[in-house]
Amino acid sequence: MQPASTPQPGAPGRQRRRRARAGWAQRGAGAAEIVIVTPLLLLLILAVIQFALAEQAEHVAQAAATQALAAARVQDGSTTAGQAQADVVLAQLGGSLGSPSVTVTRTATQATVTVSGTAATLIPGVRLHVHATVTGPVEEWVPG
Repeated sequence: MQPASTPQPGAPGRQRRRRARAGWAQRGAGAAEIVIVTPLLLLLILAVIQFALAEQAEHVAQAAATQALAAARVQDGSTTAGQAQADVVLAQLGGSLGSPSVTVTRTATQATVTVSGTAATLIPGVRLHVHATVTGPVEEWVPG
């Protein structure tokens, strides 16, 4: 029997082979991880962009509704004037708002404008609806 302080012959070669076999079992693990993570990361990026497009469409709908209300609620305004103003705003800004629908109602005391549509779709199967409603009093001239 040899003392513990003297190295055994052939031991470094066995350790190298053992390490080589352990490394061999891990080969390709990085590629598999990339195959799993990359589509998830791309989906996350597309989702962020999709919701940014939805927010842009929401702002367009809100701007169109606000401008239409301003045209409909003036003293000599009408629902036709509000509709025309909404159409002008949507023509200028409406690239991100798909299938816009504008409803203008006016009573003796109040005007209401509703603009709805869909956000531009980036992810297949995801359809986000956009809706904006504004209400305001009708302006009237009171002598006195």
